[in-house]
Amino acid sequence: MSTQFTPITGFLGGALIGLAAVLLLVANGRIAGVSGIAGGVLGRVRGDVAWRVAFIAGLGLGAVVYRVARGEPIVIDAAPTLALAAAAGLLVGFGTRLGSGCTSGHGICGIARFSKRSTAATVVFMASAMLTVYVVRHLLRS
Repeated sequence: MSTQFTPITGFLGGALIGLAAVLLLVANGRIAGVSGIAGGVLGRVRGDVAWRVAFIAGLGLGAVVYRVARGEPIVIDAAPTLALAAAAGLLVGFGTRLGSGCTSGHGICGIARFSKRSTAATVVFMASAMLTVYVVRHLLRS
């Protein structure tokens, strides 16, 4: 599995995520936690769905716009099985519910607000991600 990470794209991506979080807070008074926003789409609060759908659509469209602007095809270098992708999605959904938020809500917005709970949640998320990568790349593939 290759990666196309560069410090410049990482910096620009982080800056855009931070800018989006600030804009959502200033314009709509909402914290940009993607799992909470996505969960709210399925909620029953009327008049509170359109901005959530627009935000989620913008996440996907942003990646497409970036690739089109660069003139490169969209290549996904991971080929998980459907069962693995479904299991991963369920685990992420369970984890975000268990942690009362996801990496964007806790890691970006929560830490920026000096929340101890968000800092602890982000440490757990990152440690879990590191452990998962180690197990998948070094223990399961050998």
